[in-house]
Amino acid sequence: MATLEQALQLVSLLESELIRRRAEIDRNDDYYRGNQPLKFASDDFAKFHGDRYREFSDNWVQVVADSPVERLTVNGFQAFGEERADKELALVWQLNGLDGDSQLGFLGAVNSARSFVLVWGNPDDEETPVVTFEDASQCIIAYEPGSRVQRRAALKRWQDGNMDFATLYLPDELWKFSRPLSRQDKSPQMAAVDEAMALWLPAEAERRRRTWEPRELDEPNPQPNPMGLVPMVELPNKPMLIADPISDVTGVVAMQNAINLLWAQLFTASDYASFPQRVVLGAERPMIPKLNEAGEIVGKQPVDLAKFAVDRVAWITGKDAKIAEWQAANLAAYTQIIEVAVGHLAAQTRTPQHYLIGKMANLSGDALLAAETGLVKRVDEKKLWYGQALREVARLVFLARGEDAKAKAMRAGSVLWADSESRSAAQLADSLVKLRDIGFPFEWLARRYGLTPTEVADVVAMREREAEMDPVAAATSLLAQRSGAQDVGAEPDEAVA
Repeated sequence: MATLEQALQLVSLLESELIRRRAEIDRNDDYYRGNQPLKFASDDFAKFHGDRYREFSDNWVQVVADSPVERLTVNGFQAFGEERADKELALVWQLNGLDGDSQLGFLGAVNSARSFVLVWGNPDDEETPVVTFEDASQCIIAYEPGSRVQRRAALKRWQDGNMDFATLYLPDELWKFSRPLSRQDKSPQMAAVDEAMALWLPAEAERRRRTWEPRELDEPNPQPNPMGLVPMVELPNKPMLIADPISDVTGVVAMQNAINLLWAQLFTASDYASFPQRVVLGAERPMIPKLNEAGEIVGKQPVDLAKFAVDRVAWITGKDAKIAEWQAANLAAYTQIIEVAVGHLAAQTRTPQHYLIGKMANLSGDALLAAETGLVKRVDEKKLWYGQALREVARLVFLARGEDAKAKAMRAGSVLWADSESRSAAQLADSLVKLRDIGFPFEWLARRYGLTPTEVADVVAMREREAEMDPVAAATSLLAQRSGAQDVGAEPDEAVA
């Protein structure tokens, strides 16, 4: 059991680390949304064109981040030693809306290097714990020294209205705190005003304004944690042995800046040098008489050259006058460089080039699968690390329900994911028929096809009803499957016999 002073100290330390992480998280979020500040190659270019291209971005970050997430779909969970997916866990998953929120959590991990899942009991329904995906900007976990799994404490910090809130999760209890919102977006002048006015406040009032205080609730604070574990789990995107996990977006930012700059330079060249330019050399500038109010000539003034551009007429005088011309700028050079930059981005992030370039040749299905091999491997890596975390989430769900045996079985269980590869219906059906012929059971094939455990159970029930209605056809089909499996496993002579 922690004292109030110990809990407050832990909240302060975890909050400091959370604030340190915010800079990269906020930058990656801005780049994903297309809010990308243009980086200029020279001060002169920034001076003349900075405002013109201030809101422009050719956003490739979003494509890179979305490409693996669209292939990360959880179909269910299977406990260790079980042959089928767990129905009760599937119900908890659906009732918490995690079929959709899980996609938000995976995207958050891809962008911010990590996301979190929080599990807590539901007083209104003890059989359905509350499970929520949480953003990396609001949550942080402290691990045991030397471990990336054993959790010592977790903090969730968020803002609502004019208040800051924080909840500290420990293995045996949790604390809830609040404080008046300390706004970070004030100007230095207004921040100085706040500091000056703080001197007018009584010492106790100023202390309460700056520090966390236990929230006044109808429930105990702190309250016991019946699960005996920190109920928050981290989903690391690309974990390292001793360093922080790595976001998929972080490595894209530099190339994204280069691509945006090239587009800005292309637009400028298009505006100034995309047409053949002609210039008059050795000519006197055309002049027109300058008249007074009485219509008398009192001098000369130069002709407005902009009028020549509109009228497409020019008067050229002078014995040495001549017209020179230079060719239009080759804008294709810019687009070629941009295409090379996007190609580098595709190679570095293992994103298929046809996702980025937008050019599709008449490729066969096998060639298309080969082109997506890098992305598939990237998705499989994420399934490995996210899957470990989701198994721990499933364990926490059963601990919250008071089912210790199932929690232990789920800790060593598995997450059932949808297929990472993108195949045509014909390719998938052909592969499943071949797998059936060598003896794979129907339920396994149905899951391979992409059905959820609930849909598999429905299809199996439909097949059983059909078998009851037409037992002869069902028996014939079963014999054909067994015969195919025996033929595949037999020697050539035996198969012929």
